[in-house]
Amino acid sequence: MKLESKPKLKELKCKKSWLSLNWKFCLPLTAITVLILSSAAVAQTSTSPVKPSLSLQLAVDTVWVLFTGCLVFFMNAGFAMLETGLCRHKNAVNILAQNFIVFAVATVAFWVIGCALMFGDNTNPLFGTKGWFFDGTDQQMFKSLKSSVPQSALFFFQLVFAGTAATIFTGAVAERIKFIAFFIFSFLLIGISYPITGHWIWGGGWLSKLGFYDFAGSTVVHSVGGWAALVGAWLLGPRLYKLESRGAPIYRYLKNGSNIAMPGHNQSMATLGGFILWLGWFGFNAGSTLKADPGAIAHILLTTNMAAATGGIAATLISWRRFGKPELTMIINGVMAGLVSITASSAFVSIRSAFWIGLIAGILVFFSVLFIDTKLKIDDPVGAISVHLVNGIWGTLAVGLFSVGIEDKLRNNAVQFAPGPKPGLFCGGGLEQFLIQLLGIISVGIFTFVFSALAWSAIKATVGLRVSPQAELDGLDISEHDMDGYHGFEKKQV
Repeated sequence: MKLESKPKLKELKCKKSWLSLNWKFCLPLTAITVLILSSAAVAQTSTSPVKPSLSLQLAVDTVWVLFTGCLVFFMNAGFAMLETGLCRHKNAVNILAQNFIVFAVATVAFWVIGCALMFGDNTNPLFGTKGWFFDGTDQQMFKSLKSSVPQSALFFFQLVFAGTAATIFTGAVAERIKFIAFFIFSFLLIGISYPITGHWIWGGGWLSKLGFYDFAGSTVVHSVGGWAALVGAWLLGPRLYKLESRGAPIYRYLKNGSNIAMPGHNQSMATLGGFILWLGWFGFNAGSTLKADPGAIAHILLTTNMAAATGGIAATLISWRRFGKPELTMIINGVMAGLVSITASSAFVSIRSAFWIGLIAGILVFFSVLFIDTKLKIDDPVGAISVHLVNGIWGTLAVGLFSVGIEDKLRNNAVQFAPGPKPGLFCGGGLEQFLIQLLGIISVGIFTFVFSALAWSAIKATVGLRVSPQAELDGLDISEHDMDGYHGFEKKQV
C-alpha cells in the first residue's frame, strides 16, 4: 500500500530590500536636516542683519552660560547628599526636603523681587529700583554684567547662584529647625538680603565702583550664606542629645566644656555629595566668564581644581596628625574649603597661587571646625560656617594678595580675565586692593549679620524657630513630615 507523501510547505521568503532598516530612517532624517539648515542659512543671509560669525559666537556664549548654570543647579543635589549623610538617619527626610524645596523658594523670591534689587539699576549705589517680576523686557537689566547673552539666560544663571546661597545655611541649622521657619527665612534671604549685597558687587553698586572684585562669589554667595548660617545656628542653640541618666534630654555641650560627638549616618552619601559639588564648581567658576572664552575657561578650571586638591590634602594631613587617622569628613570639607577659597580669584591668579590659596583653606577649615564646635559652642552639624564663611572671607582677601594684575600674562598669550583687580600684595602691588577687599568683607558681613539676626528673631517671635525637645529626640522626619527615611530598616537610636 502506497503511503501518501506529506504536502510540502512553501517557504516564505522575505524580499530583501535594497535599503536596510537603518538606512530607511537615516535618509529621510538626513534630508530633513539638510532642508532645515538650508532654510536657516537662507533666512539668515536674506533677513538677519547680524553677521553669521557674530550670531554663532552669541549662540555659543548662550549655550555655555546655560550649560554651566545647569551644573550649578545640580549642586543642589550635592548639598542634599552631603548634608543628609553627615546628619543622623532620623532627620534624613527633613534635610532632603529642605534642600529640594529651597530652590523652588529661591526661584520665586528672585523672580518677584531679588533680581530687581540686584540688577534693576546699575546707577544706584545701594540697590536696584525696577524690574520686579522679571519678564525679560527691560533693556536696562543686567547692564552691569556687560554681557551680550540674552537676559533670560543671565536670569537663570544668576538664579542658580542665589539658590546656592540659600542651601548653605541648611546644614548649619539642621536637625532642630522648624520647616516653616526654614521656608520663610529662605525667601527673605534670597528676596532681600542676598540681592542687596550682590548689587553692591555685581549689580554696579558702590563696592564695584571702588574696585572690589569677587569673580564668582566667595563673598556674594558663600560669605552671605555663611553669615546667615552663623546667626541661625547661634540663635537656635545646639542640638539636644539623649544621655544615659533617666533618658532626659540635655544639650550636646556639657558644662565642663567637653562635647558629645554626633556622627553622620551615611558617609557614602556624604562622599557622593562632595563629588557632585566638586563637579558643579567647575560650572560655578568657569561659567562666570559669561562667554565661551577658551583660554579663560581652561585657566579657571585648572585654578579651581588645584585649590580643591590642595585644600583636601592639607585637611587630610592635619586630621591624620591630630586624630591619628585621616577623617573622611575633614577630607571632604577640606576640598570644599579649597573650592570656596578660589571662587573669588580663579580668573585673576596663577595656578601656583591657587596651590597656596587652597592649601591655606584646608588648614583654616580644620581649625575653624574645632574652634566653632568646642570654643564658641555653636553647633554646626556639617561644618558649613567653617567652609563657606571662614573660607569665603579668606578667598576674598586672597584676591588682594595674589592677583597678577590686568597687564600680566596669565594664560599663554592672554592677559588676566578683564576687567580685573590691581596686582596683589604678593605680586608686586601694594595694600590698596587688599584693603578694598577687606572693606567689602566687613560691609557685607555687617549687613548680612544684622539682617539675619532681625529675620531669624522675627520668625522666632511669630512661628517659632525650633521644634520641641521631644520632636527633636524622635527625629524631624516623623515630627515635621510624618515619614521615615529608612522605613523597614533596623536603626540604632542616637
